[in-house]
Amino acid sequence: MPERLAERLEETLKRLKDERDEADRRYNEALTALDQSLIGVIGLPDAPPAYDEHQVTPLNGAWNILPAPPEASGLQGKLTGFIWRVIAPYLQRQLAFNSLLVDHVNRTVPAHREAQRATDSLLAVLRVQFAAQAEFQSRLIYLLQQVTSYVDTKDRDTAGGAIVLNAALSGLSESVAKRWESLTARDERRDARTDALSAAQEELRGMIGVAQQASLTVKRELERMMAGGGAPRDVAATAPSPGPAADGNAFAPALDAYKYVGFENQFRGSRAVIHERLASYVPFFTGTSDVLDIGCGRGEFLDLLAGAGISGRGIDLNHEMAEACRARGLDVTEADACGFLESLPDESLGGVFSAQVVEHLQPGYLLRLLELAFHKLRPGSPIVLETLNPACWVAFFESYLRDITHVWPLHPETLKYLVLTSGFTRADIEYRSPVPQQDRLQPLAAQRGADPQSTGLVDTFNANVEKLNARIFTYMDYAIVGRR
Repeated sequence: MPERLAERLEETLKRLKDERDEADRRYNEALTALDQSLIGVIGLPDAPPAYDEHQVTPLNGAWNILPAPPEASGLQGKLTGFIWRVIAPYLQRQLAFNSLLVDHVNRTVPAHREAQRATDSLLAVLRVQFAAQAEFQSRLIYLLQQVTSYVDTKDRDTAGGAIVLNAALSGLSESVAKRWESLTARDERRDARTDALSAAQEELRGMIGVAQQASLTVKRELERMMAGGGAPRDVAATAPSPGPAADGNAFAPALDAYKYVGFENQFRGSRAVIHERLASYVPFFTGTSDVLDIGCGRGEFLDLLAGAGISGRGIDLNHEMAEACRARGLDVTEADACGFLESLPDESLGGVFSAQVVEHLQPGYLLRLLELAFHKLRPGSPIVLETLNPACWVAFFESYLRDITHVWPLHPETLKYLVLTSGFTRADIEYRSPVPQQDRLQPLAAQRGADPQSTGLVDTFNANVEKLNARIFTYMDYAIVGRR
């Protein structure tokens, strides 16, 4: 906790410093940009020269070029009159043009004078305004430059208090850290003792379970001895025909049967867990009757059949498991599979189920079992065989090798082939119990902006991860679902 508090405090201080540095950077950049954008006093051009009026007065006096008509008599007068009549119209038009031109010039003279005065006034005003703007910008830059010094003096004013506060916080943090280290060490010692006690408790619980099973077995055998006056019964001696026990099954004798019950309870799972796992097989037997559960164990699947209204019975070589099932009212016979099937009439069964049994059988015994099941099932009846998937390394090393009664691992394709060659017209593989995703090999995440070579290596690595997951971390169980 103190480490986390110190980390959070350090993160906060770093964040505040980064924000301050970023604000200073933005302020300095803005101040520099403003300084660079200053506009100096603009040199405005002089006013244009005044309008040239020195020809206006002469133009007003010389525009009338039309002379008076000539006065003459006789032949000269007639000739002069004729010439006048010819050129008079042209002179009249020239006179009209001159009149219009002089009138236009006289009208533009006042306008040019006003434009000249307006230009002089505008230039004077602009010079004053540009000078005032340059003065304002200069004073603004000066003001903004003083802000940094002002803020720095404020920071120095509060620095003393901050130093005192930081020192106090540092002292408090060190004190809390030391206290927390002491508590952490104490918790670690307590956790270690708790783990040791938990381990011892689990070991004791297992020993108690085994002892309870042993005591129940001894009690049952003593009661049988007292009732029959004989020696304790040995299942291996009374089995109808050779089965797994004939190969030296370590838990076949009745007095050792309780050990395998304890093994099932500890490693395979509780009855509730097995109920949940086997429930999905019940629909294969819908509408059937007389279902035989070979190696019924603690009777979980028989309970599921009864709950679905399907009649069924079980067989198991383990004396304790058979006794426990009968104590709960289940129809369970203590016998080996082949011997029991041989005693049944042909086509007398409506279904055969066996979970986690075939891997306990020798190949020859398994082939005999499949042939007998084919003959004892009615046409169209289902057979479901669940077993460990040895193609999944997790199942092989974590489950198959743990049980010393396992005899032969069966590849899914191998068991399917054996079922089909035993006469069944159909056999499908259904994979169960996938390895959890978190227990599989994890691919690498692609990095943004990575060079093509690194990306190629990541893709190659991930492709190999997928191949390994597909071969090693797949499904821990599978079932062969066949039809007679």
